[in-house]
Order: sequence, then C-alpha cells, then structure tokens
Amino acid sequence: MNVLSKFAALGALALVAACTNNDPSALGGGAGGNGAIVPGSPSDPRSPAYFQQAIGDRVLFAVDQSTLSPEAQTILQGQAQWLLANTDYVATIEGHADEQGTREYNLALGARRANAAREYLISRGVAGNRLQTISYGKERPIEICSTEECYSKNRRAVTVLTGSTTG
Repeated sequence: MNVLSKFAALGALALVAACTNNDPSALGGGAGGNGAIVPGSPSDPRSPAYFQQAIGDRVLFAVDQSTLSPEAQTILQGQAQWLLANTDYVATIEGHADEQGTREYNLALGARRANAAREYLISRGVAGNRLQTISYGKERPIEICSTEECYSKNRRAVTVLTGSTTG
C-alpha cells in the first residue's frame, strides 16, 4: 500500500468516526460538553429561542379572518403555558395581513388578529398587562409574491418576547 492509499484510508476512517459521534454538543445542539443545557439556546426550555422554535411564535389565519383555527389554538395554548412558567417575560403580539386589500383594511385586520391571539392567551391565564399588540397590516410580509402559498404565510399573528418584567 503506497503512502497516498494510506492517507486516503485514514481520511475515510476519520469521516466514518465523525459521522458516528453521538455527542450532541458536537452538533451545536445547545448542550455543553458535559451534556448540560446551554442557557439561552434552543434546547433551554426557559429561553426565547426555545419559545420561538419548539413552542411556535406564530399562528396563521384564513383569508379575511381573525378567528383562531384549532391549530392556532393549540400553538397559543403552548405559548400560554410557556408564559405562565416564565413570568419574567412580556410579549408583543404582531398582527399581519397579506398584500391583498387596502392599507387601512389590512391594518384593521392585523389588529383583529393580534387581539384574537392576545385574548386567547389572557383566557388561558396570562396577565393582560404582559401582552401588547401592534398591527403591521401588509407592511411586513415574510413572502413577497402573488400566490396563495405566499399570502397564507403573511396572514399571521406573531408573539414576540420583548423583555423582562423585572427589568
């Protein structure tokens, strides 16, 4: 076996060993070298990153609607539980609409959507003074195009953790 073949074999062995590494910290999964959860990471159940990624920070709406679907209610129930367990956070609920309709109509629709999400969270025990709303109407789309697939992503209410009630 020549030197080049030996290096190729060693390289292949190293690749196989890297692929079989079961240490979650090697993959950037939010765990420390000793398996401890890194504060603030998506694997930390008290972090805003966890709220956004694991719980879900947004709910979607049907065309011209501000009524919460069963799926939206499930997501908001998870948000309520998280907020009740993490009382040092406050949130702003952003209401959004797709690009169809006038600016004024979409601002009002976005406000109704944000308020629907806020009222649901309050009904599940979250203190109203911890929740603000704002409507962006059609001014902050996630997707810009003229298809239903894009429109459906823009019809949403997003719960944004804005800070701590303790300062």
